[in-house]
Amino acid sequence: MPKPPVRAITIGAPEPHPLPETTINRGAAALRQTKAAFEEAGYEVQTTRLSTRPFLSDLAGWPRESIVSYAHQLHEGLQGAGVEFCSLGPAPLGTSPETIDVLADVIIGREELNCSVMVATTGAGLDVSTARSAAGVILRLARETEEGFGNFNFAALACVGPGSPFLPAAYHTGPANLTVCLQGSGIVAEALSGGAELPDVAPRVREKLTAHATPVVGLAESQAADLGVNFGGIDLSPAPDGDDSIAAAMEQAGHGPIGGPGTLALAAAITAGVQGTSLPTCGYCGLMLPVMEDVVLAQRWADDRVGVEQLLAYSAVCGTGLDTVPLPGASPLDEVANLICDVGSLAVRLSKPLSARLLPVPGKLAGERTTFSSPYLVNTLIKPLD
Repeated sequence: MPKPPVRAITIGAPEPHPLPETTINRGAAALRQTKAAFEEAGYEVQTTRLSTRPFLSDLAGWPRESIVSYAHQLHEGLQGAGVEFCSLGPAPLGTSPETIDVLADVIIGREELNCSVMVATTGAGLDVSTARSAAGVILRLARETEEGFGNFNFAALACVGPGSPFLPAAYHTGPANLTVCLQGSGIVAEALSGGAELPDVAPRVREKLTAHATPVVGLAESQAADLGVNFGGIDLSPAPDGDDSIAAAMEQAGHGPIGGPGTLALAAAITAGVQGTSLPTCGYCGLMLPVMEDVVLAQRWADDRVGVEQLLAYSAVCGTGLDTVPLPGASPLDEVANLICDVGSLAVRLSKPLSARLLPVPGKLAGERTTFSSPYLVNTLIKPLD
């Protein structure tokens, strides 16, 4: 059985911001060593990442220009050390609009940096003002970055805890650790190949995930011990990548195209399989349905089989929320904020981690197609929010 690609190896750095050079260099060395060990074992490693404490919390009270200057210096230090990507964690619930707005300045021109905003927690509920501020950052990034691609590095989080290896939601608390995640769409496809009745979906997905992920966990645990850090777990969310489609994998079960009757039940069954292993896990651990990272899902979206309403419904029983959803470039602030509030309210009501990574496309209207040049995205139709 072929080995699945490793989507990300992530080192969680425990030190507070501003990060010393020794922390950056130590993290970079750990990522290089772990990547080499996985590649020697025959795994393709797609990305390596550093995850930090929420930097705006550590820099509370700093003037805006000092925060931006620090981000510039950090970006240069990360590049110099060879760190591919770094996630700086979420602005906490209730952060002032002026402080949240600085996140756009941090990301613009520094695509290796990822930021987020926490708009809801299980204890405090949804903060509408914070959601509105997050929407403002999204619209700024759409206007002020090439193709609006800065929003690929930004998300509104709801009830998302630390320790996920997936960007842009990743952030870290506690001692240094190592986490991993897979590009697992092919595993689900293998589990559902030839068709699967709903009662059989969860056990088949669980069996295949356990078989493929157990050696990954073993290798990651060994590397963590060698590095002297904790192993934080594996996020088993079956992430797609273009032609390696989770939507195509789901359709192999034989219940019709994604978006039709039974899709929610199938999503729930797959998620039950993902969450049913005995492996040490972290992060979302649910079905991921990123519209523009999946060639079949992008087509189902364009064919109007799948829309925001369906994705929100599926999020109630599965994965990450609204991910890489294209929007008209001139989407009103209130509508973007309301969409974030929908995600946040669902997360609070169900006590589960969800996020919103929305991609307004500058200069594009509903009914037109996106024209992103990024290899990470599949172009599709832009639909109106209403």
